[in-house]
This record gives sequence, structure tokens and C-alpha cells, in this order.
Amino acid sequence: MAKELSRRGLIGTLTLKNPRGIYVLVARHAGQSVGIQVTTVYGSRKKWLVNKAAEAFTDPNFFYVFVNLNNGQSPSYHIVPSVIVAERIAAFHKGWLGGTKKDGSARKDTDLRWFFDPKSEFLGRWDLLGLE
Repeated sequence: MAKELSRRGLIGTLTLKNPRGIYVLVARHAGQSVGIQVTTVYGSRKKWLVNKAAEAFTDPNFFYVFVNLNNGQSPSYHIVPSVIVAERIAAFHKGWLGGTKKDGSARKDTDLRWFFDPKSEFLGRWDLLGLE
């Protein structure tokens, strides 16, 4: 991801001790910055795991970069504002929790949530960071 940020004229720096889920701070040379949490999958899936805490964290300057390593080919990046992640994972989890297991029993709640981008609407959306 550092290469991709640099290619776009952005500066990315890792954070220490992962404050509030922020793994990378991204900025222009002399301007606004945003926080990013990076989640990666290997393969062709367009779904990523996040923690339950993501449902409540909706800062306009916080984004998720969901990376797909595409089986070792060029990675793809899905850039999503935290408010959208929060809305979608909460809705999906509520529906999932309302369903049943294969044996018909009720599902148990978990702290894990799934984010999906099946239509790739956030693929390559670096512009959403507001730094370009």
C-alpha cells in the first residue's frame, strides 16, 4: 500500500500502538490527514473481516482500505469511509444473526463482522480520502 500512496503523491506513516484502530496516517505534503485501517485478504474474495467496534466508529476522517492480494497478482484496493462500513456491517450482521444455523438452531452473536463490496463500488476510490 505504501507504493500506491507514494504513486499518488501521498505520505503514509505507520502508527505506534494502533490508536483507535488507525494503522496508517496519510497526508499530503502540507495539508489535511486521514486515518486508515488496512484489512487484507488473499484470493478473489470481495469480503473482509472487521471487529464489532467498527459499527460505532464513524469519523469523517477515518477510512478502511480493504486490500485483495489477488492470488499474488497486483493487489486491488477498496477505499471505504468509516460511516459506510459501520452502516453496512451492522445491517448485514443483524440479518445474519436473525437467521439460523444449518441445523436450525439460533446463531450466537460474535464480535466479528463482514464487509462486502461485491460490485466493486469502492475499488480504487482513493478520491474518497479527499487528499488528491
